[in-house]
Amino acid sequence: MSRPIIATINQKSLKHNLSIVRSLVPKSKIWSVIKANAYGHGINNIWSLSDTDGFALLSIEEAIILREHGWDKPILLLEGFFHLKDLYLIDRYHLTTVIHSQWQIKALENVLLLNPINIYLKVNSGMNRLGFNQKLFHTIRKKLISLNNVHETTLMMHCGDADNQNTIIQSFRLTQRLITGLNCPCSISNSACVLWHPEVNHDWVRVGILLYGASPSGNWLDIANINLKPVMTLSSKIIGIQHLKKGDSIGYGYNYQAKKSQRIGVVACGYADGYPRHAPTGTPVLVDDKITQLVGVVSMDMITVDLTDCPKATIGSNVELWGNTIKIDQVAQVSGTIGYELMCSLASRVPVNIIC
Repeated sequence: MSRPIIATINQKSLKHNLSIVRSLVPKSKIWSVIKANAYGHGINNIWSLSDTDGFALLSIEEAIILREHGWDKPILLLEGFFHLKDLYLIDRYHLTTVIHSQWQIKALENVLLLNPINIYLKVNSGMNRLGFNQKLFHTIRKKLISLNNVHETTLMMHCGDADNQNTIIQSFRLTQRLITGLNCPCSISNSACVLWHPEVNHDWVRVGILLYGASPSGNWLDIANINLKPVMTLSSKIIGIQHLKKGDSIGYGYNYQAKKSQRIGVVACGYADGYPRHAPTGTPVLVDDKITQLVGVVSMDMITVDLTDCPKATIGSNVELWGNTIKIDQVAQVSGTIGYELMCSLASRVPVNIIC
């Protein structure tokens, strides 16, 4: 490896985080959400999370990877299937699929499968993305359970506003009303609900961002007391040193000017690696175990950092962009985005190191 930037994926932290989640939902089963290539961590680096009850993702291709690695427990397709022919793969690989539209029901009626499949019937909770109107739930459920191709049907909703207590109460009441008198499993909770609204946990919870050690609210302080560990660390090294005089500028646009004599470190990391282009001056960076800050504009391949409080830092000094000390939520928050996006934006050119 020539260029020093590297992303480290700590599988021990991942397993630790799952154990924390399980302690929060002792009566529920856990779907570990690994869509978007496991939130940028790499599905091949995550699939060994054997303590989970099931994996939830988007693509059949990723589901097949899991099966070929020997995973024989449940797999949930969160957006369902996109073509009628997908049902043959769902049947062959024993996948569970979301049903959210009428055409999918017609497809189930008109295909000949070897085995009945498990269905997650998605109800629109008010986000108005995917899902049936709640008034249609009983009609559609009756239709589905009458089909030879359907085995078990689970009610599914998604809480899109878990910060709003009224929204959660409405979702809880809606769920209770829909399943009254039915032997119908439910899956409502996401990471935010698991943390703050255990009343909607039900049979299965779907947990994503918590597994990777970041906050569903985007604020690290909201989860600082539950002992989650960051799974991804993005690190690099200083590759250059500049000595500025008062009034000297840094980088594109010369938008940062030194107010005094200043020592600057040039770090091998830029937006082409997945670091946020809009990270402002002041974004925290760790250099040789001392917290300092980004100065100037992020460029494609490099950032510049203030070494005023790092007198021993030199070329080759270690830099943490995010990880155990600099939380990914902190970097995202000051950059006007969320930790989810930074994880998913990790570039393919960044080498990955796995800690087992």
